[in-house]
Amino acid sequence: MRFIGAGSRPGQPHVDHDLVFTVPNLITVLRFMGVPLFIWLVLAQKEYGFAVLVLAIMGSTDWVDGYVARRFNQASKLGRVMDPIADRLALLSVAVTLVIAGVVQWWYLAALVIPDAVLLTMSLFYFHSHPDLPVSRIGKARTGLLLLGTPLLVLSKLDIPSAAAFFVAAWIVLGLGLIGHWIAAYNYFWAIRRKGTMLTADGGDS
Repeated sequence: MRFIGAGSRPGQPHVDHDLVFTVPNLITVLRFMGVPLFIWLVLAQKEYGFAVLVLAIMGSTDWVDGYVARRFNQASKLGRVMDPIADRLALLSVAVTLVIAGVVQWWYLAALVIPDAVLLTMSLFYFHSHPDLPVSRIGKARTGLLLLGTPLLVLSKLDIPSAAAFFVAAWIVLGLGLIGHWIAAYNYFWAIRRKGTMLTADGGDS
C-alpha cells in the first residue's frame, strides 16, 4: 500500500474544489488544535507520555486528511493551503516547545526555521501571499520523518528500559528528516523563483 499519494484513483483527474466544510479540512483543523495541547502537556504538566500520544495523532492525521481528500474527491483549494501551514506550525511549535523544555538544542530549531524563513520572504516578495505550489513528495516524506522522529525523541525522555534505543532511533529519523527539509526547501526555492519571475514577466508585457 502506498503511503504517499494513497487514496488516488487511477484515471481520475485531480481537481481542487472551492469547498470549505469538508472532512479533510476538519481533520486539518484538529491538527491545528493539537499544537496548543502538546505545548500545555510538555511545558505545564510535564506529561511526556500523553504528549507523545498527541504527536502520534497529529502525525497520523497528516496522512489521513490527504487520503480522504483523494479517495472521496474532497480536495479543496483551502485544504491545499491549510495542510502545509498546519504541518509547518506543528513542526515549528513542537520544536520551540522541546527547546524550551531542554529536550533538543537550539540548532535543531534553527535548521527548521532558516529554510522556511527564506521561502516565506520569497513568497511575500513575489506573491505577497502563499505561492500556491503543490506539495512535493520529498516535502511530504520530510514531514512524515520529522513527525515520526519527534515522538521517538520525547519517548527517550521517559523512565523506560528502552529509552536509549528510542534516542538513537529518533536522531536517525530526525537527521533524515532534516536532510529532506533542506532538499525540499531548495526545490521550493527554485520553484518559487521560476513562478515569480514568470508572473513578473507577464505583468511587464501587459
